[in-house]
Amino acid sequence: MSARLSGTGRIAIVGAGNLARTLAPALRAAGYEIDPIISPGKAGSLQRARALGREVGASAVAADRAELRAEIIWFCVPDREILRAAESLAEAANWKGKVALHSSGALTSDELAVLRCRGASVASVHPLMTFVRGSRPPLEAVPFAIEGSRKAVTSARSIVLALHGRPFIVRKQQKVAYHAWGMFASPLFTALLAASERVAGAARINRRFARERMLPILGQTLANYARLGAPGSFSGPIVRGDIETVKKHLSVLRGVPGAREVYVALARVALRDLPAKNRVALEKILKR
Repeated sequence: MSARLSGTGRIAIVGAGNLARTLAPALRAAGYEIDPIISPGKAGSLQRARALGREVGASAVAADRAELRAEIIWFCVPDREILRAAESLAEAANWKGKVALHSSGALTSDELAVLRCRGASVASVHPLMTFVRGSRPPLEAVPFAIEGSRKAVTSARSIVLALHGRPFIVRKQQKVAYHAWGMFASPLFTALLAASERVAGAARINRRFARERMLPILGQTLANYARLGAPGSFSGPIVRGDIETVKKHLSVLRGVPGAREVYVALARVALRDLPAKNRVALEKILKR
């Protein structure tokens, strides 16, 4: 089978958090052997590693007892723990010829320099996807941003294709901007939804009811955006130049802490980037 349909080889996973719990089963389903699952931290971390190991047929081991025979070691730990986890495994293998990957969106492959100095090829491989407790999104068609040394990039690309993901190259100096883009696409979008629920409260609509009732308009907005782009899917009083409605919104939002600031910031973005009528008048209103 081609690399796009099936993977080969052994991959060790460091960590057992939200990303690892999605990635390890997907890698196993793609044909990779997963072994071991390495716990970089305390007892609770080892317990999670054992649970994930049972799921994917892998052993689980603490970092200070790990002996790495896998060809590829994938660090699935928070950004602040990558360097420490790499240092803790520096003596666990002969790194010459191995590939070490991490999945930070903002940090570069240099975070694994301690392993590169020991002969490993290193890369950052970040899926542009959200991973939260209680959800395991499919990785098919997910973009993966890859940056690093040639051998590690080649290996990472093959793995992503085996997952039916979409690999693309990002340069080191672009990593932070790339990750900020992802921040807008999901975490800050979620923050906007949370603010929307609070605004619904001003209309005496509770959060649970507001969330349920927002789903149709959210779904259609995303469908419009996918088909028409941002300008073609933009609607509401700003595109119509409805000054009086915007004034009323700004007035009522004074009673919702923080919501007026969000409204003004996004309205200014809309006036700069999207179709709008009465721009000058609207800009003056937003400065008040």
